[in-house]
Amino acid sequence: MAGLAVMSSKGQIVVPKDLRNEMDLKSGTTFAIFGKEDTLILKKVNIPSAQEAFNKIHEFGVAFAKKKGIKESMVEKRIHAGREIKSA
Repeated sequence: MAGLAVMSSKGQIVVPKDLRNEMDLKSGTTFAIFGKEDTLILKKVNIPSAQEAFNKIHEFGVAFAKKKGIKESMVEKRIHAGREIKSA
């Protein structure tokens, strides 16, 4: 789908409603904008929340540890050794 848009004096462009609906674009959606000569390309960018980013990193860490046979108790021992704390 395509549409026409006119830029305002502030440099704002309104994405036509049909495109917003088709692409599920909401207010506050972030875009990366690329330009060369007479062409602009907008790419929707999904920026995760801090919680989403943490969850993704945590899932990766758990999967990595499982693959390598690393147990939580082993990690805790290393942390305590690094801090020079005797484990209970």
